[in-house]
Amino acid sequence: MVGSFIIKLVYFLMQTRAQIKFVDKDKRRFFITLKSRVDEYFEKNNISRHANTTMVVKSLVLLTAYIGPFVVLLVAQPSTGVSMALWTVMGLAMAGLGMSVMHDAIHGAYSASPRVNAAMGGVLWLLGGSIFNWRLQHNVLHHTYTNVINMDDDINDKLVLRFSPHTEARSYHRFQWIYAFAFYSIMTLYWVTAKDFVQYFKYKAEGVNRNTPAENRIVLLQIILLKVVYFLVVLGLPIALGLSAGPVIGGFLLMHAVSGLVLTTVFQLAHSLEETAHPIPNADGQIENEWAIHQLNTTANFSRHNKWLSWYVGGLNFQVEHHLFPTICHVHYPKIAPIVEQTAREFGIPYLENDTFFTALRSHVGVLKQLGRLPDLNEAIG
Repeated sequence: MVGSFIIKLVYFLMQTRAQIKFVDKDKRRFFITLKSRVDEYFEKNNISRHANTTMVVKSLVLLTAYIGPFVVLLVAQPSTGVSMALWTVMGLAMAGLGMSVMHDAIHGAYSASPRVNAAMGGVLWLLGGSIFNWRLQHNVLHHTYTNVINMDDDINDKLVLRFSPHTEARSYHRFQWIYAFAFYSIMTLYWVTAKDFVQYFKYKAEGVNRNTPAENRIVLLQIILLKVVYFLVVLGLPIALGLSAGPVIGGFLLMHAVSGLVLTTVFQLAHSLEETAHPIPNADGQIENEWAIHQLNTTANFSRHNKWLSWYVGGLNFQVEHHLFPTICHVHYPKIAPIVEQTAREFGIPYLENDTFFTALRSHVGVLKQLGRLPDLNEAIG
């Protein structure tokens, strides 16, 4: 009977995206203590929580690495081999900008100035994506309901990929650990072509988008204009200036394959791991944990002592700190991570971490294998 009820509850949540609430059994003692210690760090050292010189330089380097090769393509019109190398650099820079610059800015972490955050968040437009949809998917749903099925879109099943133990397993999922990365490589291409439109209509139908009809008409118009301008510039301009259409389209696809593979893989290494939890609500639609503790149970760090990787992925290897303090610029996470870890240990809360990128990658592949082998929910509970 209990198993049957849980099945019906999960199905209900999957159909209605019901409002989920966190039960504060801890009386927020952990987070209050942690926040006071992090606040003390910034006050004691008299530093801003926002971008510093390192962050500004990083932003300029990544923007140059994204725009510069494109200018070279237009002006020099090099050989196909050189062109493909330039498109590859653009793909790496595109991923870096997404992970480092626009991510912080749209969270309000880049600057204390809303105008600066809006300007730097506008980098997402250069990448062909909608800021409006990103805020709903990432800032609202993912950061609030991390790893909660049908609330966190990041772990919802994607075509032939299964990321949650609370969805139906199909025969082809047993091979997903092999083909998953091929699908990761098309994620940004899907984003710039169809995802923003799919999310716009989905979030409006589900009530996540609470704009008025007039506001939504403007949002939809902005998305359409964004896509038109993006494709006219990135594909239309090179061809109009005399570059062959085949290499241009091939280079464009290569750029997105590189950026999609990097971005999606890095994001997966924080939540889709063998050690991260996938809680489901109880009968009253409650997650029986305090929100901050929930974040620690569903999020893991990796390679936090690797300075080069940390520079490039923009603190996404410090996802524990990012989920607890999303409005703090990621350049500060290496300093506050020991504070978070120590406080978690004191309260008996797990601090999940993989020492290296490849350890985290093995864990992700491991969970893909596990989810491929798991029976569906009816069999698992019944």
